[in-house]
Amino acid sequence: MKIDLHKIKVRKVIASYKDSAEEGVVAYGGKLDIRPKYQREFVYKEKQRNAVIETIKNSFPLNVMYWMIRDDGGYEVLDGQQRTISIGQYVTGDFSLNDRFFHNLTKEEQDKILDYELMIYFCEGTDKERLDWFRVINIAGEKLTDQEIRNAVYTGSWLSDAKLKFSKSNCAAYLLANDGGQLVSGSPIRQEYLETALSWINDGKIEDYMAKHQHDKNADDLWDYFQDVITWTRKIFPNYRREMNNVPWGELYNQFKDKKFDSKKLEKETTELMQDEDVTKKSGIYEYVLTRNEKFLNIRAFTEKMKREAYERQNGICQFCKKQKKEKIKWDISEMEADHITPWHEGGKTIAENCQMLCKEHNRTKSGI
Repeated sequence: MKIDLHKIKVRKVIASYKDSAEEGVVAYGGKLDIRPKYQREFVYKEKQRNAVIETIKNSFPLNVMYWMIRDDGGYEVLDGQQRTISIGQYVTGDFSLNDRFFHNLTKEEQDKILDYELMIYFCEGTDKERLDWFRVINIAGEKLTDQEIRNAVYTGSWLSDAKLKFSKSNCAAYLLANDGGQLVSGSPIRQEYLETALSWINDGKIEDYMAKHQHDKNADDLWDYFQDVITWTRKIFPNYRREMNNVPWGELYNQFKDKKFDSKKLEKETTELMQDEDVTKKSGIYEYVLTRNEKFLNIRAFTEKMKREAYERQNGICQFCKKQKKEKIKWDISEMEADHITPWHEGGKTIAENCQMLCKEHNRTKSGI
């Protein structure tokens, strides 16, 4: 990782400063992305913003900033976004300090600000080196999310197109996933839609996928995949419920896209499970009806009162140990766990009458789980 310190005057940094809201903030003669397109906007409070300008006016040291050198020769602010924007906004007249705008200052006062030298580290290196370094320095202020850090590393034509489809307010991915009920949680501008799609398409290996496709002309493959996931989901679960916005649909699509399902049967079972008070995680129903794995349902646990009653009723004896004529059949309650006598999937309820205490070994190895 190569990290070089540069002293750059304010007048040079904010040259051609332009804030286009969601379209991004640029400066440094158009070569610096202070806030890239379709990235959430960090806004300093008035006190913080004013402190930046006061620091410069008094020639006090301002914290160092970090710029990443991009492959196209441009730069992107990794750390120092709010400070840079505060300076740009003040010099371009967006706010005043002590009732004086920048244009109200004397020529000497203006030059003192414009000639102030900012301490900026230029960073370049391999993708892994930059990711590791960015995560180390991303420790104060408004932290970047993991996906925002990845976006700072894997810049290029592919990312630009991906952000257009997945990261803009009311982007195509957002409109598709919310047409008929929200299927993806999070916010596009926080890069959560992009992160979700990338995780789905490559089994969670986001950086690997971004590295492989960094220089692709567009992100059509990712967009086509995302459309397939949403279409498949709405086909097999046409009746929308709010719990559907917290389901890993891409993971289920990857596993079951080639299997045929009866949507009416799935809906019938889903309705029944939604009404089952023992199912505490309703969003897990969708994973359960496809995988048949009860762990997704978080079946309601027996209360401490139920456990104690069962323990006393059994006199601390594990029935499995007794049947197998184990040397030890009686256990302390701390060595036992509650279990459904009639398994939940066979209609057994989480009630006192259906509670038995088993030693931990038998409870975790018995059939019926």
